[in-house]
Amino acid sequence: MTDRLGDTRSQGRPTYLELLLDLVYVFALTRLSQRLTYDFTMSRRTLLSELGQTLLVLLALWQVWLLTAWMTSRFDPRRIEIQIIIVGSMFGAMIMSVSLPLAFGERGVIFASTFVAVHIGRPLLLVLVQRGHPRQPVSIRILFWSTLASVGWIAGALTGGAGRGICWTLAVVVEFLGAALRWPTPGYGRSESTFWGIGAAHLAERYQQVLLIALGETILVTGFILSDVGFAVERTSIFVASFVTTVLFWRTYFYQPAGSTLAAAFERSSDPLRFSRSAGYTHLVMVCGIVATAVGYGLLIEDPHAGPDPTWLVLIFGGPVLFLLGRVWFEREASRRLPTTWLSGLLCFALLTPVAAVLPMLAAPFLATAVMAGIVVADVLRDPGQFVIEPNPPV
Repeated sequence: MTDRLGDTRSQGRPTYLELLLDLVYVFALTRLSQRLTYDFTMSRRTLLSELGQTLLVLLALWQVWLLTAWMTSRFDPRRIEIQIIIVGSMFGAMIMSVSLPLAFGERGVIFASTFVAVHIGRPLLLVLVQRGHPRQPVSIRILFWSTLASVGWIAGALTGGAGRGICWTLAVVVEFLGAALRWPTPGYGRSESTFWGIGAAHLAERYQQVLLIALGETILVTGFILSDVGFAVERTSIFVASFVTTVLFWRTYFYQPAGSTLAAAFERSSDPLRFSRSAGYTHLVMVCGIVATAVGYGLLIEDPHAGPDPTWLVLIFGGPVLFLLGRVWFEREASRRLPTTWLSGLLCFALLTPVAAVLPMLAAPFLATAVMAGIVVADVLRDPGQFVIEPNPPV
């Protein structure tokens, strides 16, 4: 059992159980969007601190998803041991999502203790089932750093107030620092790519699926709001702009030059561990941009006659900017190219920001949508035959 678990990595597509885990993240992103909406409407006096809190809980949820995706790309997700871990991660993510709105209040202990249980339980079980196997030290290193970070999560949960934010920020820094340094551990050193064993096609599709979840969140958020407020002309037009922007995000992400797919980039990489970590960061930036866009458009659907508001403009313009920054960064890592159309789009957002700041807020989403549409049209005109989308293999 141990040898098969240690030697078999995922070579195929994600399993239905992994897709079930993703459904939990549909709920998680919905709760996150609701928290952001509250931040930009009710908590204006402490907006920066509220945004920081929202980012911290997002990073915790992202860590659960990311390390589970890495695990299922390293080991066969059909094995019962791996399925137990996936189900445990799924349940933990659900509890964290339920606790998310009050994570910095009365539910902080529940949020943090659940995260710690998942974060330590996953590598601990892998250590136990890999006894004596050459790849066991990888799980030991991750367990060591997860335990270090968990001290900050528990301390913050017990402290409360400003101390909670400080402790949880330090815990997140420990998490990302450990990954960046390849989890150096006393007696075991650092992790090397030769013992990582990533299933490239599997992990590539997992990253693509989490982008689809975020895009679906845009449709959910704006659709729910429009359903509540009704089909007034201004609200419906903003909803249409939101839908078009979602499709443009999808097109910008999934249409890639031939040979520049994410799976191909994994295969070409001389250091799969570094590339998988970098891909995780770039996709996190893109997910943040998509969620911010959903919240920004949703705010205006709810109140289309709002006066100029720089904080709302941060969402409506900042969301697509974050998405493009993540997409440019990802393309640079994957193919060493910097698409001029995407860079030009970023420049357009910078030039339009002072213009949008003095126009009615109703104009902002249409300007943002127009810039994204211009990027896609420019891509097609530049080389109509170059941009193709790779179909998924049959189930």
